[in-house]
Amino acid sequence: MKKRILAVAVAGLMAMSLAACGGSSGSGSSEADKTTAAAADSSQADASKTDGAGGKKINVIAKGFQHQFWKAVEKGAMQAGSELGAEVTFQGPDNESAIAQQIEYLDAAIAQKPAAICFAALDTQASLGSIQTAMDAGIPIIGFDSGVPDAPAGAIKANASTNNLEAGKLAADETYKLIKDKIDGASGTVRIGVVAQESNSQSIVERTKGFVEEMKKNIGEDKVSVEGHDSLKAEKAGAPVVIDVGIPAEVKDADAAAVASAILEKSDLIAIYGSNEFAANAIITANEGLDKIGDGKVVAVGFDAGKKQLQAIKDGLFAGSVTQDPVQIGYKAVELAVKAANGESVSDVDTGALWYTKDNMEDPKIAPCLYE
Repeated sequence: MKKRILAVAVAGLMAMSLAACGGSSGSGSSEADKTTAAAADSSQADASKTDGAGGKKINVIAKGFQHQFWKAVEKGAMQAGSELGAEVTFQGPDNESAIAQQIEYLDAAIAQKPAAICFAALDTQASLGSIQTAMDAGIPIIGFDSGVPDAPAGAIKANASTNNLEAGKLAADETYKLIKDKIDGASGTVRIGVVAQESNSQSIVERTKGFVEEMKKNIGEDKVSVEGHDSLKAEKAGAPVVIDVGIPAEVKDADAAAVASAILEKSDLIAIYGSNEFAANAIITANEGLDKIGDGKVVAVGFDAGKKQLQAIKDGLFAGSVTQDPVQIGYKAVELAVKAANGESVSDVDTGALWYTKDNMEDPKIAPCLYE
């Protein structure tokens, strides 16, 4: 009798164990087992529908963290990740000269085998090996901001960025409106200064070039001599208007302020343009000891935003600036990355540019773009 009781108990325990582990044999599954399995299948199906992202990991590699611009881009990227159900990691080197550090971040991201990578290259040539590794691994890359110019065919699926050439032209058109009378009424040579952060980054190069080329078009090609940095030099003897381009040897605040100061000290200067936040801040810093810009003085115009530049516009030191939409750049980059990871067809997205002054800074279309 004891043996029979023990056998029944063991059999009962085995049955309970099989049920707990989901085990079954043939058609002997209970209705409870079927209900549990159906619920699990339903849960898995629902989880796979998470806005097309399904918890995919997206690595975002920016150019740096030293400007508020990149923090605004990060905000947009994280917002997109949250809304689309993707896990977003955002990284950038210590400064925009740290090419090797950026490559280290890119290689580390590729090693994690994410669903996609968003990349704003400091130097495409230095990135080619890493880009090829990502291609070999089947990891789609989305460019953002200045993107990845001259990357191998097929490496970059799409870009989320401002059309910087057109944005530079917008800055020139608005500046020209402010100085046209000074040019037309000049008895001698007049000078328009341009301060750029560097001559390598495509975004900065294009908005600098866009400004110079559009200003030449507005004034008249035969009336303009482009001088200063070799990257855009086109000297014309006897031209009544000089566009003076200054670019520091290194991306350092002190070097950029020195370049801006050298231009501001020239007596024939009527306007000066800074082609990004860094360059605009350099002009503001240089002016602190010169008092050359502002109402009734040299017309100063910038690009991007940031606390220092926004205050200069509010105070009347700057006549206005062109802003990108950095939040949208980050958001659209991640949105494109999720689509590319899902195998969807993607194409470039222009995230736009706007002209703002102290009179329209609170406009609902502009205020969200003015990061501090």
